[in-house]
Amino acid sequence: MPLYEYKCEDCGLNFEVRQKFSDKPIDTCRQCGGKAKKMISQTAFALKGGGWYQQGYSQGNSCPSAAPSDSNACASSPKAVNG
Repeated sequence: MPLYEYKCEDCGLNFEVRQKFSDKPIDTCRQCGGKAKKMISQTAFALKGGGWYQQGYSQGNSCPSAAPSDSNACASSPKAVNG
């Protein structure tokens, strides 16, 4: 279940709540009973290391639709940046 961050507009308390996607957002502060609003938080999701991007798109000219005579066919294809 996702973890959502809320902030109370009255007392300023920041708190987190695990909720289903289908649950209604919390609207009451758990500390003072004031009005709470859902905050937009940074996600913990990150694509790191090897995987589909590095294996699927970083191997030179891997454009399946490119004809041998058309060297610019995949010019806009993404390239993996390893660093």
